[in-house]
Amino acid sequence: MIAIFHNYGSLLLQGFGQTLLCSVIALIFSLIIGSMFAIFETTPIKFLRVIARIYIEVFRNIPLLVITMFFFVVIPMFIAKINGFTAGTIGLTIYTSAFIAETVRSGINSVDPGQMEGARANGLSWWQAMRHIVLPQAFRYVIPPLGNQFINLVKNSSVLAFVAGFDLMYQGNVIASDSLNTMSTYICIGILYLIITLPLSYWMRYLEKKLA
Repeated sequence: MIAIFHNYGSLLLQGFGQTLLCSVIALIFSLIIGSMFAIFETTPIKFLRVIARIYIEVFRNIPLLVITMFFFVVIPMFIAKINGFTAGTIGLTIYTSAFIAETVRSGINSVDPGQMEGARANGLSWWQAMRHIVLPQAFRYVIPPLGNQFINLVKNSSVLAFVAGFDLMYQGNVIASDSLNTMSTYICIGILYLIITLPLSYWMRYLEKKLA
């Protein structure tokens, strides 16, 4: 295993960097998009509720790989060519945002309806009440499931290996083929994934206790 790190350190470092970059980008945008659709699901405007429900049900029930391959293979045929990293990151963002939307929606529904009614009675619009009163409380309720979604996002970033995204899994396959030492190679890959996911897991637990 030490020999793998020594002989293929540059490839592992490149894969680690790509995986980390993909995960950070997808995490930020999936949280933004997911929160937006969660708000749409709870808005009084029926049209937005329908759009949100369609988005969530479609992308939550299609495999991540299918979404990624759509952007990697189909989109370049009609619009513009995009590389594997971009296709994988977009696919991961859309896929994860659908699950985050449902998580945040459950948090919004957990907030006492009296909070919204009280805010409206004090002159706030629905959107202002949602932004300043309801959402801050909702996020406190959903920190544990959001943490699980973020960890799953990092692990799901291995989809980049299928579209030449040069992530950890892709580089692991290259190293395993070259070294013929598959066991040590994938143990190294697993350790590098843990370096990303364990601090994230502990940070989410800390945040949960701090906001409890």
